[in-house]
Amino acid sequence: MKLYAEKPWRFTRQIVADIAALTWSAVWIWAAITLYHLVEKLAVPGQKLERAGVDLAADMMEAQERAQGVPLVGDRLSSPFGSAAGAAQTIAEAGRDQQLAIENLAIVLALLTAGIPLLMALALWVPFRLSWIRAASTAAKVRRYPGGSELLALRALATAPLRRLASLDDGVVAGWRTGDPRSIDQLAALELRRLGLRGSPRR
Repeated sequence: MKLYAEKPWRFTRQIVADIAALTWSAVWIWAAITLYHLVEKLAVPGQKLERAGVDLAADMMEAQERAQGVPLVGDRLSSPFGSAAGAAQTIAEAGRDQQLAIENLAIVLALLTAGIPLLMALALWVPFRLSWIRAASTAAKVRRYPGGSELLALRALATAPLRRLASLDDGVVAGWRTGDPRSIDQLAALELRRLGLRGSPRR
């Protein structure tokens, strides 16, 4: 499998593009993690509210138990403390709900922050790289075959831009029809050069 071009100019472009794509991805992943931790700090009030509710509920339950020990009026005396303990537990539950909402918000924002740029990078970079890898790997394989020059020359005639074909000798197409080795080599080299590959195909 051919991952990078053989020609220095194409190889440099590919390396720069790969580094740029990886840097882009790393920056947005870092931004997503940073945003997650920043949003997560908004859960601090909910944590304090939960602790306050839990502590207050524990105090009220302890007071309720002590009030129940008072002779004759213990049940009536302990009832308000039980109600207060229930209210304190509701406060603690509200604090937990707030923390959960903040946690979910932090996750969603982080996923959106990193996900959208990463999907954009994948959609633009990966198909282009995979397309080149397939084409270059096939061309490099064909280049080693006996008669590979004819196949590459045919590929160049079928897909090369007219301006590139026009840059070759005037008689290249006519030479290809007659099987002229020099014309075939020029066309094959044109196809290899398009992919950033070097070397002459084998006959």
